[in-house]
Amino acid sequence: MKRSSWILFGTVGTLWGIPYLLIKVAVTSDNSTPFTPALVVFFRVLIGATLLLSYSGYNRTLVAAIPYLKWIVPYAIIEMVVPWWLISSSETKVNSGLAGLLVATVAFWTTLLAALLGDRTVWLPKRLAGLVIGFTGLILVVGLESLRGKQPLMAIIALLIAAFGYALAPTLINIKIPQLDGAAVNGLAMLTTAIIYTPVAIIQFPKDRPSIHAIESIVALGIFPTAICFVLFFKLLADVGPARASLVVYVNTTIAVLLGIVILHEKITIGIVLGLPLVLVGSYFATRKEVVKATP
Repeated sequence: MKRSSWILFGTVGTLWGIPYLLIKVAVTSDNSTPFTPALVVFFRVLIGATLLLSYSGYNRTLVAAIPYLKWIVPYAIIEMVVPWWLISSSETKVNSGLAGLLVATVAFWTTLLAALLGDRTVWLPKRLAGLVIGFTGLILVVGLESLRGKQPLMAIIALLIAAFGYALAPTLINIKIPQLDGAAVNGLAMLTTAIIYTPVAIIQFPKDRPSIHAIESIVALGIFPTAICFVLFFKLLADVGPARASLVVYVNTTIAVLLGIVILHEKITIGIVLGLPLVLVGSYFATRKEVVKATP
């Protein structure tokens, strides 16, 4: 990758490791009313949409994206509406570090989607071995965490579904409307998500004010890993493609686990200790590009 791509890669990876901490703070509170998972999504996209639509309107890229709502709306549902509720809801039951680890499986789903779309390099030995190693790690995480009763199985499954959505949505955009500005696409997607969540947000709006830490978490969530990071990720996507862009999960996962341990004082479980290295190593090899030799 180019130097600029590496900078984008590191920035996106770091910013997308933070949401798990922020969501955990927003949906859990001992002394005050926490935000519901739906409200977390609503306020997150409301802040993100406001910033991105203003930015894309100023840059005159918003109008060009509106005719492509037929692709942007499905993208919003697959990338935001469903996954963000699943993640926020799951984090009321599981550690933020485990959530980050399970969402890191997006690299596997992206690789499998690439194979279905005709990428023959997926079935070369190193990439295939990466898939096997990674899924072995995933099985260890899911099996040890759920069978030992440490983490609810349904929450784990919900996080894996969210990871699949994260893989499918950028692939859809990269195929159908790669020429559009990332800020415009995501601004409209976040506006779509906010509209969908508005009725629930009205019903669930807290009667008592949440804690200042929960409010600060929501604001930070909407600005940094939502508005800013999505613009940067689309630039990275254009530079290196979906498979390599999905490698940011390495940084995401590390940041998520470390923040959970250092700030939230979450314990390192056996599932994470055994499964995390395998998931990361497997993801590396599964998404590594190899050249297919032409047959003579």
